[in-house]
Amino acid sequence: MQNIEDLHILNTDNPLIQERLDKLKACKEKGFKYPNQISPSHTAKQLQTDYVDHTKEQLAELEIPVSIAGRVTAKRRQGKVIFMDLLSNGDRIQLFVSKNEVGEIVFEELKTWDMGDIAYFSGHLFRTMKGELSVMVKEVELLTKSLRPLPEKHHGLKDTEVCYRQRYLDLMTNKESRERFVKRTRIIKTIRNYLDSQDFLEVDTNILQSIPSGANAKKFDTHMDSLNLDLSLRVAPELPLKRLVVGGFERVYEIGKNFRNEGLSTRHNPEFTMIEFYEAFSDYHKLMDKTEAMLQLVAIEVNDSPILEYGEHTIDFSNFRRMTVLEAIVLHEPSINIEDLRDFDKAVEIAKSFNIEVNSNWTIGHVQMELFEVLAEEKLIQPTFVTEYPVEVSPLARINDDNPLVTDRFELFIAGRELANGFSELNDPIDQHERFVNQIKEKELGDDEAMPYDHDYVQALEYGLPPTAGEGIGIDRLVMLFTNSHSIKDVILFPQMKPQ
Repeated sequence: MQNIEDLHILNTDNPLIQERLDKLKACKEKGFKYPNQISPSHTAKQLQTDYVDHTKEQLAELEIPVSIAGRVTAKRRQGKVIFMDLLSNGDRIQLFVSKNEVGEIVFEELKTWDMGDIAYFSGHLFRTMKGELSVMVKEVELLTKSLRPLPEKHHGLKDTEVCYRQRYLDLMTNKESRERFVKRTRIIKTIRNYLDSQDFLEVDTNILQSIPSGANAKKFDTHMDSLNLDLSLRVAPELPLKRLVVGGFERVYEIGKNFRNEGLSTRHNPEFTMIEFYEAFSDYHKLMDKTEAMLQLVAIEVNDSPILEYGEHTIDFSNFRRMTVLEAIVLHEPSINIEDLRDFDKAVEIAKSFNIEVNSNWTIGHVQMELFEVLAEEKLIQPTFVTEYPVEVSPLARINDDNPLVTDRFELFIAGRELANGFSELNDPIDQHERFVNQIKEKELGDDEAMPYDHDYVQALEYGLPPTAGEGIGIDRLVMLFTNSHSIKDVILFPQMKPQ
């Protein structure tokens, strides 16, 4: 337990912090009470947009009255004038404070303000001799005193550890970081608009579940006291969404959080965002078509081009490839005969030749998938749908009509990473029962990620699920791609971190 004596609001041993505390104390002695009733007329972006074409002479004639509020990020004094940079909703505008306009008392008080202080300014617009749109300040009011110094203004916050732990500082000082999260919102909005235009219904389903299913994953457990019930955080919304399709919502989607207790890496965060969507009377081929159209739209809306740079790669969203799991293996390892991959003993021999340790419980599908992951996955740079996944690793997907060993399933890979997983849904309740039973056997053999048996879901299938196709897309990985980010922590506002 923390000792209450060790808890301090501020490190007062820091002379800069102590100086700011003294300034706050002086303000309070003059009646400062953290003002709240403030209604600025504009943001910096609105001013820059609305008056971009106004000349210096036009602004001088009109003297357009404006008021604005934000954080002071720079301050320069030149005689009887103070220039300030104000950060308003992420955008900058210059303030021109003249001693003749605000009076000597206010001017002297402004000289004591610090970087990071939040304030309200009113006056009129003008352009400086260099033509920069600025606010000629008439009145000022301090709103919030910043008690901690900001990071060095010219270089921003460079310590990535601090950027992740104190995202507010990162957003305050690093424009590229703020733009990354604005782009994240635009990506989600574009996806939502696309699905809405296709008559999909957005829904939200339960996160606390008694039977967490819909993906092979380790779960987080909790307990509900009021019902004395053990629950888990959902690993995927798949089964609740398909229940809705059974109920008659034939096109549904959900954008939300999922939770998997599987560690941290540059590609994984235990709490992550996904979109899942389901369409009745469709199949996985049509779903791939929709995914192509949707991601091409995202590329155009967010990056103004179907071409984007990711690391050393140039990704072309105007050209999607499609190939099977086995085709992907032999494409990237031509020495392998595709027919040998369909024979268990030969597939095991091939795996061992690549130093892959084969588990005694594996079937041929497990061996094929291990070969795919080792030999092909990271080499799939351009948008590629990989199809025909083995039945053993696809417990919710429909079996292919021509080959009972594979399913009508795909995964989308871009830049060597899986971004989406979709399939024609298994809607045969008897088959689904048997697959769940096999999952139980795999769990008993030590597979912690195997799915539990969901009786209610099987019962829902017994009422009848129409032919349906469904897909999940990892939003965080998609944002990484569209923002040229190489750690998932860069695109999650508050990623999971070890306690300091």
